[in-house]
This record gives sequence, structure tokens and C-alpha cells, in this order.
Amino acid sequence: MKALDALFKADSTALSLRQKRMEILGSNIANAATPHFKARDIDFEAAYKSAMNTGEITKTSSAHIDVGGTADTAEVRYRVPLSPSLDGNTVELHVEQVQFAENATHYEATLNFLNGRINTMRKALRGE
Repeated sequence: MKALDALFKADSTALSLRQKRMEILGSNIANAATPHFKARDIDFEAAYKSAMNTGEITKTSSAHIDVGGTADTAEVRYRVPLSPSLDGNTVELHVEQVQFAENATHYEATLNFLNGRINTMRKALRGE
């Protein structure tokens, strides 16, 4: 079972981080007209590297702290606007829409890679 966990960990981690980022970007877009709303985002690459941490450190006891992270531990930061609005809102709708579309494309690509990996495993199990 650990072999399957290792095989799907990268895709699973990427999907959960992309999903969390979509929620945050969607919230930013929904609050584009809300006074004093501060746009937020996560650094996907940093969060992914943290979650996939497979360094030299290994857990030798169940009492040890896990060195890897998850989407829940991704650090959410406030976005610095290029031109903040007068009402204190830092959402720049065009930036958020581009980020959302890019993230959705990456999410779909990860799903396609995962689907391909599963189909390859099915074929191998069937002996095709």
C-alpha cells in the first residue's frame, strides 16, 4: 500500500493545493467590490515543496513530528496590489481572473496526468 501512496502522493498533493488556491482566488473575485477586503493567495511552489518534503529526515517513532506538509498547512499571504483602490480593497479583478484561469488549467492538467497513470496501471493489471 505504501507503494501506491508514493505513486499518487505528488498528484494528490498538487490537486489539494490547487483546489485550496481556487477557493482563495474565487473568494478574492467574489469580494472585488467589498470595501477594505484584502486579496490573498498562496505560493503554490513553496507549499508544494514543503508538502513533498522527502529529505534525509525519517520518522523513527510515532511521537515524532511529521516533516511533510499538506494543503491545510499552506501559508496564505496577502497580495500586494499594483494600484490599490480608494476604499482599501486590494483585489485587482483582472489579476485574480488570470490567476484563477491559470490555476484551473494546471488543476485540469494534473487530473489528466493522474487519469493517464491510473489507466496505465489498469492495463498492466489486465496484462495488456
